[in-house]
Amino acid sequence: MQFENILIQNKGRIRYIIINRESKLNALNQFTLAELHDAFAAAFEDESVGGIIITGAGKKAFAAGADIAEFEKIDIDGGRQMARNAQHNVFNFIVNSTKPVIAAINGFALGGGLELAMACHLRTAAFNAKLGLLEVTLGLIPGYGGTQRLTQLVGRGKALELIMTADMITAGQALEIGLVNSIAEPDELMPETEALLERILTRAPLAIAAAIKCVNATGDSGQNGFETEIEAFAACFGTEDFGEGVAAFIQKRKPQFKGK
Repeated sequence: MQFENILIQNKGRIRYIIINRESKLNALNQFTLAELHDAFAAAFEDESVGGIIITGAGKKAFAAGADIAEFEKIDIDGGRQMARNAQHNVFNFIVNSTKPVIAAINGFALGGGLELAMACHLRTAAFNAKLGLLEVTLGLIPGYGGTQRLTQLVGRGKALELIMTADMITAGQALEIGLVNSIAEPDELMPETEALLERILTRAPLAIAAAIKCVNATGDSGQNGFETEIEAFAACFGTEDFGEGVAAFIQKRKPQFKGK
């Protein structure tokens, strides 16, 4: 599959999805969002792919927000449709993936770019990265899930502060408040992100998928998270991977999971 604004790279079981609009600081226009949907759909369907790392081309930006030039002629109905399409096709699509997705934040992650990173299951960041939701400076609010996911990650008070001030924060500050999982020197960001994902990929894939589903249920008012966990826990007992995990533990060897 060929893309105009996306680069795809494979490294073992890791699929890299790279936003390739370096001259625009990897801003997320509608065409790029559509390509992101297709790129993630292909990765989720490919059995050779165990997990995904998404990052931005170059050293300046992960994704510096939406492409503001597209907003100029959008009315209320258009804004509603834009947000709904992006949520369904990209952001929620990532959140509900059964494969782990890590955002490697290699520079600016602003507005829609930070919302994209927050939709991923984990976030790593370079020491020089800057993060923020700047929408109120345009007379807008985050529209791709930012108000909800930031609150889940850092709490109501801090989320309101960051959204209402539109302040950018450093990677170190993001680590302190729980917005990112780890930080690294710029040259070490990708190796350390790969190492994190490789550790995850040694675990049972069906159990990883079940864990993602259960954690997501905590933010879904339509689900009882405890019941979701109970059912997912029970289902694990019917998998071949459970048998392999127990056998490997007893035999004091590393398990060989097959995702079955």
